[in-house]
Amino acid sequence: MSKVLIPLALILLIGWAIGLFIYSIGVIIHLLLVLAVIFILIKVIKWRSDT
Repeated sequence: MSKVLIPLALILLIGWAIGLFIYSIGVIIHLLLVLAVIFILIKVIKWRSDT
């Protein structure tokens, strides 16, 4: 599952960046950013617990 989190977080970050610079749909942009940060935090927490 950890192999899925990084690409998913990257896709969410790219989607956030595209939305920020092109579409400016406020709520969706911030939701994508929050979801990406949550996925990255989950990955870091799981990585630290494995080592």
